[in-house]
Amino acid sequence: MPTGKLAARVAALENEVARLRRSLESERGGVKPWWEQIAGTFAQDHLYKEAMRLGQQ
Repeated sequence: MPTGKLAARVAALENEVARLRRSLESERGGVKPWWEQIAGTFAQDHLYKEAMRLGQQ
């Protein structure tokens, strides 16, 4: 394969990888991981506190 053709293919692949990375970054945007999304959801839940107390016994 001629060097010029190989260089063009590598450049095209590099461009596609960069495009995919940008796409993934924009999709993730402000989405937090699931553990951060649920953090504090049981803060005022008396049933959760009771379950934790019983679990420790």
